[in-house]
Amino acid sequence: MRFTVTADTDIGIAKGTNQDSVLFKHGTYSGGEVLMAVICDGMGGLTKGELASATVIRAFLDWYNKELPYELENLDLNVIGGKWSLMLKDLNVKIIEYAKKNNITMGTTFTGVLFVGDEYVTVHVGDTRLYHIGNKLEQLTCDQTFIAREIRKGTMTAEQAKTDKRRNMLLQCVGASEILEPEVLIEKVEKGAYMLCSDGFRHEITEKEIVESLNPINLINKNAMHSNAKYLIELVKQRNERDNISVVLIKVE
Repeated sequence: MRFTVTADTDIGIAKGTNQDSVLFKHGTYSGGEVLMAVICDGMGGLTKGELASATVIRAFLDWYNKELPYELENLDLNVIGGKWSLMLKDLNVKIIEYAKKNNITMGTTFTGVLFVGDEYVTVHVGDTRLYHIGNKLEQLTCDQTFIAREIRKGTMTAEQAKTDKRRNMLLQCVGASEILEPEVLIEKVEKGAYMLCSDGFRHEITEKEIVESLNPINLINKNAMHSNAKYLIELVKQRNERDNISVVLIKVE
């Protein structure tokens, strides 16, 4: 598998700071290419959300640089998924302790993915998302939100959820949950494209618009990937999205 990756982030039209944090690292090893991508959305309504998201990003950058080379010697994505989950639980405790000590509230979502050869592992907390894009848009992570839970239970429709005041209520996030249970998923890599995004990217555009702009056929190089992502970012800003907006694109060939 060959990977091409880009990231774009925008403060948006309403906020004074960008509380989203994104990271990608792309390299090679004896078995081929390896790619890690992470997106974190610091809690929009909480102070210091940008500190929480950046803290988590730095921890995973450190893991990539120091720990991944050893993991690749005896590769087991189940082990890596477990270690990422433990890292997030540890970060959750540390951020909570820091927030209490400084009398502030802070937290962040997390969606991270590691592609190695023909498999990937993703670990997820909150409502940032991982998608696969081919001829259609496939959401790979499950939102850990109040409305997503109610939709799954059948007590709310997707249409009702769009206007529900609780649509941004998270069931868990890193730095604001007493008990953190990250979702871990391991799957085969499919050709096409993968997308990580914050919720600000997806609220004001349709699945059809995403597929039309980010269909892998249109992502011919990094310039095209940046251009098409920025087109959608500008579109959601024109439609009055008030959150920060971030997206990571990964083309797989």
